[in-house]
Amino acid sequence: MYEYLKSLHLIFVITWFAGLFYIVRLFVYQIEANEMPSPEKEILQKQYKIMTYRLWYIITWPSAVLATIFALSLLHLNPAFLEMPWMQVKLGFVVLLFIYHFKCQKIYTELQNDTIKYTSNFMRLWNEGATIILFAVVFLVILKNAINWIYGVIGIILFSVIIMLGFKFYKRIRDKKSD
Repeated sequence: MYEYLKSLHLIFVITWFAGLFYIVRLFVYQIEANEMPSPEKEILQKQYKIMTYRLWYIITWPSAVLATIFALSLLHLNPAFLEMPWMQVKLGFVVLLFIYHFKCQKIYTELQNDTIKYTSNFMRLWNEGATIILFAVVFLVILKNAINWIYGVIGIILFSVIIMLGFKFYKRIRDKKSD
């Protein structure tokens, strides 16, 4: 039974992350569509609202809920995991993931109400938040060693710097193409 629950947990974690990666990408497109002339703006905005609604409420939210239910089931069957340092660090990253998810919910609601508070460049950068959390959690789960989490954090920071540099490089290329 434990292995089935573990498999289901992993499947829904994967679909949850897929939803988080794609929803922010749709936010980028929705924000950029807002800058287009009519009628293209209205057509795209309507389509992106439908797409984000379906992704958010049919895939992302259910995946988050099911991943959590299966995780709690696994912890119920094996509560000793809660005493392991690597699991405690992992759960800290899971809390960050939920904060990220709830912030995405707020952005989703704002965009559905035609309130744009962020630039498409900010959203591109925001999209990397889930990537950083994913890397941290996968390495913790595979290595099962919280002592090395310090190296992991250093690695995540370096990874974040590389992502930032890549983002700035990509932005420069996009700006040159638009000129």
